Amino acid sequence: MQRKIGMIGAMDTKGTEFAFLKQEIERRGFGVYVFDTGVLGEPGVQPDVNRDCIAAEGGLTIDELIALGDRGKAMRVMAAGAAKVVSQAASRGEIQGLIGMGGTAGTAVASSAMRSLPIGFPKLIVSTVAAGNTRDYVGTKDIVMLPAVVDVSGINRISREIFTRAAGAICGMTESDVIPASDRKMIAASMFGNTTACVERAKGRLETDNLEVLVFHCTGVGGQTMESLADAGLLGGILDITTTEWADEIAGGVFAAGAERGDAAAKRGIPQVIVPGCVDMVNFHARATVPERYAGRKLYEWNPNITLMRTTPDENARIGRILAEKANASSGPAAFLLPLRGVSILDSPGQPFWDPAADEACFEAIRKHVKGHIPVYEMDVNINDPVFADRAADLLMEMMAGMPQAEKLA
Repeated sequence: MQRKIGMIGAMDTKGTEFAFLKQEIERRGFGVYVFDTGVLGEPGVQPDVNRDCIAAEGGLTIDELIALGDRGKAMRVMAAGAAKVVSQAASRGEIQGLIGMGGTAGTAVASSAMRSLPIGFPKLIVSTVAAGNTRDYVGTKDIVMLPAVVDVSGINRISREIFTRAAGAICGMTESDVIPASDRKMIAASMFGNTTACVERAKGRLETDNLEVLVFHCTGVGGQTMESLADAGLLGGILDITTTEWADEIAGGVFAAGAERGDAAAKRGIPQVIVPGCVDMVNFHARATVPERYAGRKLYEWNPNITLMRTTPDENARIGRILAEKANASSGPAAFLLPLRGVSILDSPGQPFWDPAADEACFEAIRKHVKGHIPVYEMDVNINDPVFADRAADLLMEMMAGMPQAEKLA
């Protein structure tokens, strides 16, 4: 059966460009299923799902959108409608991949549709904003963004190259059959550069128990992605070694994951081991980007693009309380494991962020605010010591097996 690629965008203002893209996809033997999100004029490419249908799914008619004369409102309605119709088309098997093109508005609408699709479903956008901060467009999904280099406006020497390669890329993604996954239970582990040694060792230990470990880099999006998988019921356990995103959340760092970090595991009853890993640091970009209010704080340039700021005892106490309150909401087993000799590489004796008083503020807040049925284990080692990683992995495995925690780990 011929595979079809969904093509989404404004078929009125970008009709010429989409006609070329459609031709290139068809030249490779694929069918094209067109979603028209234009609101200004007649489409230059005949759609399979027209703008009237998409607008209606978004809550208004095209005539109402035109009468409003509000471009922002129109894009929000079309984005909402596109997410619904694309998701429905994919569920019915009408498309096996999705490609879009556009500027800021076109990217916003196409990416909204793509975020409605599952991870693994081929999705690509040729975008004029692909070289900037794409977090709001990509979210927690595997959306490929290809810089348009020039505006999506006509077929010229540059755009011809870009559009042709984009067609080849989405066709290649769509024709690539994925080898079926194993039936091993999936575990999520949170990691940062400063906890890599711990997580890698724990990962290896978990894998010997026939568990599949997904490691998430705690850059905000990483934590959000882990939450989305937990909320979807795809995880059998969480080894939350690195909770650093909370430091960024409370202090305005660049890697915050939002106030919902930790909610999904609690709501779903997923067994979780929680460690205050890397809560000694708030992340900023290059040193010049650190806010003026933090000029007197202890800073460390991790690399030319990342500057770390040591958290204070007050900030650590706030983080500890938040972690305890998130765990208290758990409908399943949860436990804390505290590394008393430091929560990161930099937070160890002789290193720049070593501050036992600040660490203790976090630990004490956890002890004080956590409910009595949630155990708090302490080890007089650094988070990256092998014995700590082994203990964390063993604790999670025993929780998942339903074994009495206090009895097994006393």
